[in-house]
Amino acid sequence: MNGVTMQRIIGYAIATIAFSSIGGMPMVAAGAGDVGGQNVNQRQGNGRMDVVALLTAARGAPPMICALASRAVRGWGWGGGTDAPATPLASVVTFTRDDFDDDRLSAADIQQLLAGLASDDACVREMAVRVIGTQRAEAVGAELVSRLSATDANLRTVAALGLGLVESQNALDPLIRALRDPVVDVRANSAWALSRIESGRALAPLMNLFSDDAEKVRQAAVAAVGHMESTSAIPALIRVLRQDNSPRVRRVAAWALGELEARDAIDALGGVLARDADAGVREMAAWALGSIEDRRSTPLLAAAIRSDADDRVRETAVWALAQLEDRSSIDILGAATGDRSARVRGTAAWAIGQLDENVKAPAGLLRLLSDESDDTRLKAAWALGQLEDPGALPAIREALRAEKSDRVRKGLIRALMRSGERSEEALSQLLSSSDPQVREAAVRGLAGRQAFDPWPWPWPRPRPFP
Repeated sequence: MNGVTMQRIIGYAIATIAFSSIGGMPMVAAGAGDVGGQNVNQRQGNGRMDVVALLTAARGAPPMICALASRAVRGWGWGGGTDAPATPLASVVTFTRDDFDDDRLSAADIQQLLAGLASDDACVREMAVRVIGTQRAEAVGAELVSRLSATDANLRTVAALGLGLVESQNALDPLIRALRDPVVDVRANSAWALSRIESGRALAPLMNLFSDDAEKVRQAAVAAVGHMESTSAIPALIRVLRQDNSPRVRRVAAWALGELEARDAIDALGGVLARDADAGVREMAAWALGSIEDRRSTPLLAAAIRSDADDRVRETAVWALAQLEDRSSIDILGAATGDRSARVRGTAAWAIGQLDENVKAPAGLLRLLSDESDDTRLKAAWALGQLEDPGALPAIREALRAEKSDRVRKGLIRALMRSGERSEEALSQLLSSSDPQVREAAVRGLAGRQAFDPWPWPWPRPRPFP
């Protein structure tokens, strides 16, 4: 694969990765999926990136393009301080995120980038708008607005993208007008841009797009409204959640209702959690119920924990139940420690630890100390330390004798100390251990109950966002 093709693929890769990290919601990029006439959706059948294709494409790519792509994969970080001193491309090209700051680009450079927005090459358009997006709205906003009425649909699409990236307040009215554009991508990008500007004047026009023929537009509009923090949109979002024929749109509607903490949506979210055919929608409904934090959701989440076929849904329902801080849910969570999925069992242990101190450790939590998963055992040890139940001491001591993982042993020592272990024999054994990590953990435990915080702090996996 030649360098030109690689540039096109990397340009799309940068757009895809950057889009997933900006704004936490869907965004449309010009030419997505097909760059320069070639399909670049380099994924295997299981939905994962095709590593062979990626490495084949990387050979011979221009260093600047390759360096940009590598930074997109790992994130920019603070001034490059998180990167290693010597990397494969360091001797060829070195730049940081600061190189794209608005005081680094001349007026001539900005004009060159603006010209690139009209290129017939999708990669050039993509790179141009991403760099323009790092500039101040005062420097580029008016130019982007002027392109929002161009005859070229690709140019209008990328102009809307750029206006969202720079969050141009002066673009509000032009973007609202662009919501009626005949081209799907222009409407979708304009909705996304309005979500970043967050003006209440855009709320009604965005809600009008809830019945748009294009799934992409409805998805962007619903997500935009979720960012508006307006309770007046809740009834319309509930209708979308219940009636839209696209699971992607229903999923974003559930997210928006959770983001708005819409207590009026609890029944609708519960119904979707119980009956929607799409696991992603059900998972988001569980997340939303957890975000609303109303104990009326307890039976709805409990039903999903007991019976949903998808482990992601069950796990998110367990997480959501912990958010309600309902100590009466201890039996539900205790039962979830026996789930067939290690991920669910681990999150159930974490959730029990969230309930509060002085809760009797469920038998299921104690059983997790011998779970096959290191992560689950760590979460169980952490939870026992949170509960401070002296009745758990025999199980903790037994688990500590058998545990091979250093991290889990530290968690067990923490649990031991916080549960009241202060016997001379136990402390002598720990402090005289040949393992320096065991000795360190024992000293930390003796130093006081806060000595282990914030370690270990085994959070469950990141929550689902659209």
